[in-house]
Amino acid sequence: MFGIVRPCTHRLSQGLKAEWMAHLCGLCLALRGDHGQFARVVTNYDGLIISVLTEAQSGPAQASRRTAGPCPLRGMRTASVAKGEGARLAASVSLVLASAKIRDHVADGNGALRRRPVAAAARKVAAGWDRAGARTGATVGFDTAVLVDAVDRQLGIEELAGPGTPLTVITEPTETATAAAFAHTAVLAGRPGNAVPLAEAGRLFGRLAHLLDAVEDRAADAAEGAWNPLAATGATPAQARRLCDDALHGIRLALREAEFADSTLVHVLLVHELRRSVDRAFGTAACSHQGHGAPGPYDGQGGNPYGNGYGQPSPYGQASQPGQTPAGGPYAQGGQYLNGLQNPYSGGPMGPGGGHGGGHGGGSGGDNGGMPQFPHQPKKPRNFLAGCAVAIGLCCTCQLCCAEEYEGPWSRKKREGCCRDCDCCDCCDSCSCCDGCDCCDGCSCCDC
Repeated sequence: MFGIVRPCTHRLSQGLKAEWMAHLCGLCLALRGDHGQFARVVTNYDGLIISVLTEAQSGPAQASRRTAGPCPLRGMRTASVAKGEGARLAASVSLVLASAKIRDHVADGNGALRRRPVAAAARKVAAGWDRAGARTGATVGFDTAVLVDAVDRQLGIEELAGPGTPLTVITEPTETATAAAFAHTAVLAGRPGNAVPLAEAGRLFGRLAHLLDAVEDRAADAAEGAWNPLAATGATPAQARRLCDDALHGIRLALREAEFADSTLVHVLLVHELRRSVDRAFGTAACSHQGHGAPGPYDGQGGNPYGNGYGQPSPYGQASQPGQTPAGGPYAQGGQYLNGLQNPYSGGPMGPGGGHGGGHGGGSGGDNGGMPQFPHQPKKPRNFLAGCAVAIGLCCTCQLCCAEEYEGPWSRKKREGCCRDCDCCDCCDSCSCCDGCDCCDGCSCCDC
């Protein structure tokens, strides 16, 4: 399983952990039910966010759960899992984007894919997943053509990119694809008014996913001679980090504009855990909750952390001075999105000189602004067949869910078992910025 949002379950309450696992298993079983056992290999942590968003808007219902049988990845335990249109949309998106990832590796000639027979087999698998994703998408009213078009444009954009090309030009196809998927959750949930803010959140999430993948793979790509956005454009770590921080802030503002029946898990994944993903990719050692000040529920007991009420318009306050929390919380400074885009609900755009970070990484120059350097040289990734063999071994021994730490079958990056009983929480028991808070109820250091 892959993805940038990989929460440590120790940081989740039992209720939120059960909800997260319900969506993860629901995505996996939706893939198996519609497309067979092999399709389950595209299960990923980011795809389940589609299912989470759909349910967060429509509200939990008994009809949206079913009891699944024993599974090796759950230690042969039964579980209540998500079902319905949200899980099927997540499955459709996961298939198409996994297909894109395979074609990208084929184009780059990574590992065994340099060999023509292996590359031909990989293309055949990718084409099958494209068709399968389109069929599932059609059942929930989602046209996957926008995803396929974005994937097709990506290669041409990369071929034209060079030193000085803005990173946002390269991430645009990924942004477009994720924006379409996020927006369609509003249609499935019967909340068409959420389509615009969720499309914005999806666009920025896609930017983050692309940039963090580039950051984590930079050393490996250099060793293999593969194409990497940062190396191709000459972007510095500080410029990439600035774009990531801007995207994090923009996602918070966009979520502030949407109406949810219960947004707790959405808030945990797309505010708290997404920031941790950025810190992890850039090797930041400090606590990830820094700098914006307003408390917010994180233990699954609160209501809507965005504070705008069920079906109520969002209040706006006045913008604060840099380093200060605006009146009414960090979202109250207005529903203005970043990078010069104007929120349709409020006043003018936030240009490069205002808001949070400003612009497309400009102003950083060659200085890394005190940002940490990239992590040390990773292990060389395994080829496709060797990775499949290791993945089967991990599944059969339950290490994917129960191990404290295991090596990713293909990437060889360190991963955490998704339902292990860990004690690695860095969020409030030991970090210097949280005074014994219950992840984050009453904490003044969290940007929620």
